Amino acid sequence: MKKVNVGIIGSGFSAALHAEAYKKVIGVDVCLKAVAGNSRERAEAFAEEHDVAKVYDSYKELLADEEIDAVDLCIPNVMHAQVAIDAANAKKHIICEKPITGYFGSPDNGIADASYAQTALAESLRSTNDILHAAQANNVKFMYAENWIYAPAVTKAKRLLQTGGGTILDIRAEESHSGSHAKASKRLETAGGGSLLILGSHPIAAAIHLKHVEGRLKNGKPIRVQSVVADMAPITKSPAYQSEKQHWIVTDWVNVETWASVIMTFTDGTKAVIFASFAMLGGIRNVMDIYTANSVIKCNMTPNDGIMVYAPSPDIFAGEYIAEKLETKAGWNYTSSDEDWIRGYPQEMQDFMECIAEDRQPVSDGQLAKEVIEVIYSAYLSHQTGSRVDIAQ
Repeated sequence: MKKVNVGIIGSGFSAALHAEAYKKVIGVDVCLKAVAGNSRERAEAFAEEHDVAKVYDSYKELLADEEIDAVDLCIPNVMHAQVAIDAANAKKHIICEKPITGYFGSPDNGIADASYAQTALAESLRSTNDILHAAQANNVKFMYAENWIYAPAVTKAKRLLQTGGGTILDIRAEESHSGSHAKASKRLETAGGGSLLILGSHPIAAAIHLKHVEGRLKNGKPIRVQSVVADMAPITKSPAYQSEKQHWIVTDWVNVETWASVIMTFTDGTKAVIFASFAMLGGIRNVMDIYTANSVIKCNMTPNDGIMVYAPSPDIFAGEYIAEKLETKAGWNYTSSDEDWIRGYPQEMQDFMECIAEDRQPVSDGQLAKEVIEVIYSAYLSHQTGSRVDIAQ
């Protein structure tokens, strides 16, 4: 059995999701060889909890470990590009959390405008290309950690689409919840964007992926995004919300959008509508509806009604996980027997480890990562200019 030694850079929420997913990989002997984080104390606690062999004080020390085959980047967006390029130069395969990178400049007077958005589009694509070129030059794999691509509902949808054969006419997809508490997500300088980049990258990637698959099946080449139209807002800063006596939704955003909608037009004339909001109560929402010429497919990752629970008091289920971003455990709630599996995390890592062991390319790759970045930053430009933005083919 092929062995793959993995080093995790970062020790927060996404790192924990990935660490648990590696434990479920079969057919490849995965060893969590090392972890490095910006806090030695947190990294040591992470290593103890997830049975990681070594703790390094810096990611560069981890990259110098010759026994490590692949590194998993679970770090703030602003760090992705430099760490990924350093990893490629150290001959390590790269697993990178979404988004692949972004633009992290400070807008003049603290407010992003059309000029800022134009620069952001150009610079985010340049940064993306730098990462992918480094991976290619060093003959290492770039694996884009987009779990929606691997979610069982999306995998089943692909099989149904292949069997049904109908043209995908309309995709309507959303990821939303009540807001992140991570400081790095609150400002452009560290996140690169708000709800559209942080949440919307998931449904955007899934829509692009499905049209890629459809195009390859029908014409031998992917159907790509041709243009975008977008609207967005810092909706939690609206006077209407600020006048509320109690704020159940996260409000301490600095200069990023907290609500976004994007209409994507594909080269075959079909459409996808994407919603991404940090202003939605009731737990995280990961849904996608696919309307074809001869079918309708609804993918409800979360919430879904596989298990529903009721409690008159939040204390009753206080010691048991119910769902991500849930404000209260009182009343009726949706839970899952294995939320990570439903959202595709173990399947994602299974693919990535097999890629390294078998020397093949991943389902979710650098090209998908690049197209997601181009759509998102084109959407920011569309919002700022109030016009449709075409995407170069």
